[in-house]
Amino acid sequence: MKLAKPSKYTFPSFLPSLLRPTPRLLLHPPSTHRNQSTNSQQIPQPTPFVPNPSTFLTLIGRNLSAHASKFTSWSSLFSLTSPQLRALGVEPARQRRYLLWWRERFRKGIFGVGGDLTAVDGEKGVAYLKVVEVARRGGDGEGRLGPNAVRKVIVNAPLDREVREEEARRAKPIQGFKVQGAHTIVGPYVEPVKGTEGSVATIKVQEGMWEERRGQKVDGGERRKVQVRRKRKLEEMKKSRA
Repeated sequence: MKLAKPSKYTFPSFLPSLLRPTPRLLLHPPSTHRNQSTNSQQIPQPTPFVPNPSTFLTLIGRNLSAHASKFTSWSSLFSLTSPQLRALGVEPARQRRYLLWWRERFRKGIFGVGGDLTAVDGEKGVAYLKVVEVARRGGDGEGRLGPNAVRKVIVNAPLDREVREEEARRAKPIQGFKVQGAHTIVGPYVEPVKGTEGSVATIKVQEGMWEERRGQKVDGGERRKVQVRRKRKLEEMKKSRA
């Protein structure tokens, strides 16, 4: 019996272990899906303009305020899943999708008009806006006033509190509103306060203030467009032959 000749190639003893398939878990970093899922389920804090589920549902519109009594807390509004919303009777499915879409926007700090207001009468859902004149500094670096000596700033403050110039200078710009003419506040859902000539205005929570309007279907929408247009063409051809 002939013995096999030893191979002239020798392999290190650790090489076979390197050639073994590496477990999948070692090839890929730990999945972040769990962290993303946790982040997407975080409950955002209510804001002065949106203090409760009823106000939130009123603002986003589409008659979702009719379901306000089904949400017992702010936490339930932002934690219930689509199947749970369905079990509560939030129908049809497009209503649930719309609510979930607005929930995610709110989590990210994306608000509609008035959402960034901080001085709000929570019981009435009313915020006041005021025009305050702020001295405009010149460009000489010495603090002298320029030719346009005053700029007008809109601030959010209680009606009975005077806003000082320094406070107005530091105030964060309020989205969606501007001063028109001498001192008139203009913007969506703004109501001027009588006797102020437009320099003081209110904005109040109303149904559908943040509503995203649905587009109008043309020829039955995307799914039925080809069928509807073909049927119409056939009818036109029949009429032309008659």
